[in-house]
Amino acid sequence: MNDDQRGLSERAAVLMHDSLAGLSVGDAFGDQFFLHANRHLTAADLPSPPWEWSDDTEMACSVVACLRRHGRIDQDALAASFAARMDVGRRYGAGALELLERVRDGHPWRTATAESFGGNGSFGNGAAMRVAPLGAFYGGDPARAAAEAALQAEITHAHTEGVAGAVAVAVAASLAASGTAEDLIEAALDHAPGTYVRRGLQRARSLEKATAEQAAQALGNGSRITAQDTVPFALWASTRHLDDYPAGVRACVRAGGDMDTTAAIVGGIIAANTGIDGIPSAWLENREPLPGWLENSPQA
Repeated sequence: MNDDQRGLSERAAVLMHDSLAGLSVGDAFGDQFFLHANRHLTAADLPSPPWEWSDDTEMACSVVACLRRHGRIDQDALAASFAARMDVGRRYGAGALELLERVRDGHPWRTATAESFGGNGSFGNGAAMRVAPLGAFYGGDPARAAAEAALQAEITHAHTEGVAGAVAVAVAASLAASGTAEDLIEAALDHAPGTYVRRGLQRARSLEKATAEQAAQALGNGSRITAQDTVPFALWASTRHLDDYPAGVRACVRAGGDMDTTAAIVGGIIAANTGIDGIPSAWLENREPLPGWLENSPQA
């Protein structure tokens, strides 16, 4: 590796870890509003620490560890990591829990994923919730980000819409990390397959003056836990607040629904643009530490 390549690699790693910080803080912030003790809080409030993160962050850490080790998505290695690192206390969805338990028990992940949801595959938002750091890693190269996002999505989401959601988020994060002025939603439409995620993104383009509540009413807020119900709103909020991390994450809480997931996606995209300095220091301190195994994972 020459000096230029090493410089690019180091820069990609910084962008990826900044995005992971944004994803994990957003995830942990949004998750606090599900707690019964916090039901009186509004999006303008700051919940009491510590803020625990959910399966969104745990799976994103596996994606980051894979990229650190291989410099790309190695599907077999990532599938093994998803299964081995799964902590049921992180509130995995029923479909993901069943799938990863099968993989942990020795079933080939390709077979288990293809057989999920009656052989239709999952079109949930799980592949999208974890992928922003991958997009940041491929900052300025949305085509590569889209291809690698699809590979990591296929491990758990065999349905085209589940893949489309992940591709859209990765492309948005790639452009955010590059600091370009390109429209994130238009770029996502250039790369995302499928039908319903794309329709949502097309609707999002017409909502420039909408409030978060209005946008969620038109696009969904993740309450159905599907890619098409989650990603269009998340990209709308990211585009609307690309330079303002707290505003973007708070918009997800105002919208309701799957608040930890939308905030994870939005936080990961915005932090790819602002860097870790865009995340309030108090929010970083309030978030519980990332898992120790991530810090000890090898680098390429």
